[in-house]
Amino acid sequence: MASKLQQLQSKACQASKFVAKNGTAYYKQLLEQNKQYIQEPPTVEKCNELSKQLFYTRLASIPGRNEAFWKELDYVKNLWKHRQELKVEDAGIAALFGLECFAWFCAGEIVGRGFTFTGYYP
Repeated sequence: MASKLQQLQSKACQASKFVAKNGTAYYKQLLEQNKQYIQEPPTVEKCNELSKQLFYTRLASIPGRNEAFWKELDYVKNLWKHRQELKVEDAGIAALFGLECFAWFCAGEIVGRGFTFTGYYP
């Protein structure tokens, strides 16, 4: 166990040295590549304005998302009405979607338990 801890400390030390050596250059390169997204002046007021813009933009997109949801639901209802004409591909897609929903449910359960597979922490 002590050797594993020493290995972990060694790797953490190497990573720290790498970040200390290359971190500033990477930071500057990242800012230079994405300067079109940087708002000037970088003030608290500007950040508050941008957060409000994001919130209200998302709020304004709800009707479009709602309409898309109802179109999808109508499509599924139509498929169910004509299920005798259902192709194997459509059934496979539906099965994969159900499997994906179940997988996300399981992942949510694991995250909710604090990333444990066997149960909750005491």
